[in-house]
Amino acid sequence: MSYFVGAYASSPCSSGWDPKLEAEFYDQLKKVPTLKGLEHPFLGEHLHAHDDEWFLKTIDPSWQFVFTCVPGTMAAIGSNPHFGIASDDVDGREQALAFMEKARAAIVKLNAHAGRQVVQAIEMQTAPNKAKASSSPASLKASLETMLAWDWQGAQIVLEHCDTFIEGQTPAKGFLTLDEEIEVVKAVNEAHNADIGVVINWGRSVIETRSASGAVEHIKRAKDAGVLAGLMFSGVADQETPYGCWADTHMPAAKSAGAEIGAEGSLMTEEEIHRCVEAAGGEELPILGVKLGIRPKDESVDNRVAYNREALAMISRAQ
Repeated sequence: MSYFVGAYASSPCSSGWDPKLEAEFYDQLKKVPTLKGLEHPFLGEHLHAHDDEWFLKTIDPSWQFVFTCVPGTMAAIGSNPHFGIASDDVDGREQALAFMEKARAAIVKLNAHAGRQVVQAIEMQTAPNKAKASSSPASLKASLETMLAWDWQGAQIVLEHCDTFIEGQTPAKGFLTLDEEIEVVKAVNEAHNADIGVVINWGRSVIETRSASGAVEHIKRAKDAGVLAGLMFSGVADQETPYGCWADTHMPAAKSAGAEIGAEGSLMTEEEIHRCVEAAGGEELPILGVKLGIRPKDESVDNRVAYNREALAMISRAQ
């Protein structure tokens, strides 16, 4: 088995763009035998945050890709809290659709460079934050139906569930509930003979439920509904750590007996990874992988790659 890595979260260029350092990071990732490709961030304008041509020259031609819209979505919400594909604000939803059209164009550019379809899916998030702006399943449904008419060149549209707003709890994202997302996806798929799916992000489900078991529960609900399309592992802590407490900082997995490196205090243990892979039926998932942030910010490239390699090994041992 091979897996996706959200390498952008592990990048050594946390304090500024350094193409030489980033290339060193990518070159080491290419040596990880279980790496299928990248979960790649779309920020809103171009294929790559700094240099499209550098990116196209540096990636491995064998890699597959899953686009994630979360970095660009969060940046847009910072400027307009009504932005989002689930927004009840007409302008906010139109802005989000325009953003998604640019993401589609970036997918076309990457496929054209490769000379084949390399983008497997695009992960969308059901913004805006319900604590700050109005959103609804009806608005999400309208956005999905609009986007189904676009040519995605074979990339599957999937909703990445992010933590929802819960009274008395500060959300990391605060988007629609998993049940709302599942119901909309099922309705749109049935009405349009589509294959929209749902991806569970381990850390965000745990942040929402304040329990490692919450990720398993979310996986089972999406799978039972017939819409589970993926599982991405990002960790979280329930205590103060360099990664924060209940913070969506993509904390690496805790160190296990079979791992050479790990993050102290992480709730994402090898045992929890195995529970989730088993619940999801891992070998059947189109999208499976890790997205890890690394602390300290000046951590070496070797260790950045090692955190990812060890997390992928944990998934492999669960198969």
